[in-house]
Parts: sequence; C-alpha cells; structure tokens
Amino acid sequence: MTSRVASASTYLFVPANRPDRYAKALASGADAVIVDLEDAVALPQKDEARATLAQWIADNGAQQRLWVRVNAADTVWHAGDVQAFAALPVGGIVLPKVETPAAVSAIAARLHPGAGVIALIESAAGLAAMRQIAAEPGVVRLAFGSIDAQVDLGMQCGPEEEELLQFRVEMVLASRLAGIAPPIDGVTTAFDDAGFLAKMVARARRLGFGAKLCIHPRQVDEVRRGFMPTPQELAWAREVMAAVRAGDGGAISLKGKMVDKPVIMQAEKFLHQAGELQH
Repeated sequence: MTSRVASASTYLFVPANRPDRYAKALASGADAVIVDLEDAVALPQKDEARATLAQWIADNGAQQRLWVRVNAADTVWHAGDVQAFAALPVGGIVLPKVETPAAVSAIAARLHPGAGVIALIESAAGLAAMRQIAAEPGVVRLAFGSIDAQVDLGMQCGPEEEELLQFRVEMVLASRLAGIAPPIDGVTTAFDDAGFLAKMVARARRLGFGAKLCIHPRQVDEVRRGFMPTPQELAWAREVMAAVRAGDGGAISLKGKMVDKPVIMQAEKFLHQAGELQH
C-alpha cells in the first residue's frame, strides 16, 4: 500500500453514475481513479449510483487503483456508502470534508486489508486539524479540496490561489510529520489550458506535493510529466552519482559545490523517479 500510494501522482475523478466511464478512466493512464459518489452525483441518483458501483466492482474483481469518494459524514448517504465499500477490494475510501481524526477512525477499522483513507481537507476546521488527521491510523494521504476551502473561509482567491499558499505548505508539513505520502493538490478546473495546468503542477511539486486531483483525462499526462524530474534535474543527478562513485568516501565537490548527504539523497530521488535507480 505505502509504495503504491506514494508513487501515484495522478488521481482522476469519474462520476459514480456513469459506469460507462469506469473502465475508460482506468485505461486513461491515471495512477488512480476516484469514483465519485459525492459532488458528481445529483441527490436523487445517489442510491442508484452506489448500487451501480458496488455491482461493477463485484463483477470485475479487485481494483487496487480504484478509490471511492463517499458522501460526507454529515449526510444521510454516508453510512450506506461506507457499509457498501469499506470492505471491498479497492484502493480505499476518499473521505470528503474531514475535520477530525475520529471521522477517519470510524472508517479505518472496517477497511479491506491493504486499503486506506485519503482525507480531503476542505474547511477551516479541517485545515486547523491537519496534523492530527494525518497522524490518524488508516490515513495514507491528505488531499486539498481547495475550492471548497475557499468557500468555507470566505476567500476570494485569484486564478492561481496564491492566498492559499500557507495552507498548502502546512499540508506538506503535516504529511511529513505523520510519515505518510506527500499530499495531493486540488483540482485545476481549466482542463483545456495545458500551460496553466503545467504551471500549477510545477508549483505543487516545488512546495512538496506529490500528486494532483484531475477532473478530465486530458489532464493526466500533463500532471504526470509535471511531477517527474526535468531533463536538467536528471543530468545533474547523474553527475552527482558519478562523482560519488568516483570518490574515495571523503568529501566530494562538483563544479565548485560541496556534495553532501542531502544532495546525494535528492539525486537518488530523481533517479529513482525516472526508473534509473532502485531503492
């Protein structure tokens, strides 16, 4: 679970009431697919969508790349969603509007072996409790519901959401302190603007995020590329490791700069991401 979740950089949403899209989403190249029972499904269709998804999983067997976003804990559909999917052989549950560790613990004990919870942080209360939520057993990753968070906070953010920077940094810190995978950044709604998407992914990577929520299949490739090392970073990493191999175990310098343990670790990370180095 830990390795699979930590290496996933693309999480693609698909509406639960569109079973014709499940297989297409799984074939899109996304690392994970989130079948959405919450925002994507109209109120009168929620029970039918739940039954449709449960039957599809029963017919198609274990789906470790498939996650289910259930309805929030304060809704009438939540208990039924959790009962239907917690014990099924899927990647796990995406829990929206998480504000307390208890919201997670109520689900974690019921999960199928190897499954986990992705906790969506979407409110002031959730942002304030991120460190405790991230540390709760069963949480494998935090995800940022940045649009809902803006509404809850009464913020009027610009297109790049610069106003939310402090919360993104805190989410990265909370994840690191809890020893879980780097968090998942929120959606970019302009799915036809590849340049803007690339810019948002680059920022997320600089801040320490490891993945992004996608709302359209055409976003998947751009997001994956954005979280991979650049050609320049890979060239640098190869030079660092070549200098390490050529050294005698003492102090190493490269182009006038000291190469110490943190530098070597960063080089190894880049090469591992590119498949050029195994842990």
